[in-house]
Amino acid sequence: MQENITTRGLLFDMDGVLISSIGSVRRCWRKWCRHYGIPGADTFEIPHGTRAIEIIQQIKPDIDPQEGLRLIEDLEIEDTEDLRVLAGVPELLKSLPADRWTIVTSATRRLMLARLRIAGLPAPERLIAAEDVVNGKPHPEPYRRGAEILGLPPQDCIVVEDAPAGVSAGLAAGSRVLGVLGTHQLEDLKEATWRVASLRDAVATVSDQGALNLQIQAIG
Repeated sequence: MQENITTRGLLFDMDGVLISSIGSVRRCWRKWCRHYGIPGADTFEIPHGTRAIEIIQQIKPDIDPQEGLRLIEDLEIEDTEDLRVLAGVPELLKSLPADRWTIVTSATRRLMLARLRIAGLPAPERLIAAEDVVNGKPHPEPYRRGAEILGLPPQDCIVVEDAPAGVSAGLAAGSRVLGVLGTHQLEDLKEATWRVASLRDAVATVSDQGALNLQIQAIG
């Protein structure tokens, strides 16, 4: 179903929305778990959309969390074998004015910038990474901060997310949410305002009045 949406700003999650790094994430976290002797390391699956520091505090609370964070950062920055840009992303980003979009990610700034560089995608001048907030997703703070750096209220922004935690964060912030399939199934993103199969199904134009017009092919 075709939908025409008007907004003033776009707030993108990174992993699962702009790029796919799921292979690296899975390999590195399992290696990390083996390093620290976590039971079930070889089948460990991280909760997508959750900051690494919070995962570490949950599964290995007896270590220095900053030490653990540095190790998983190093592992993930080194492992880029199957990192790829997702469908429709370069075209969509190129069509957007630089001051009308940003990235709001649960990844650390160091890891995020490394992945964007390897993927050949632009990094916004101002963005929100894991260390820029006190509370990670599904708390609304990351997306409230993302809207703030665009100089907009959250209700004037659309959040673009692939994970339930991110969808919840966007809605709690007061934004509408575009769910993108990939890391989760359609049913998992049922709370999103709209859902698309990929960002190939989203085309942005700027009106004479300066509004962003987003034409999407919504599913479900």
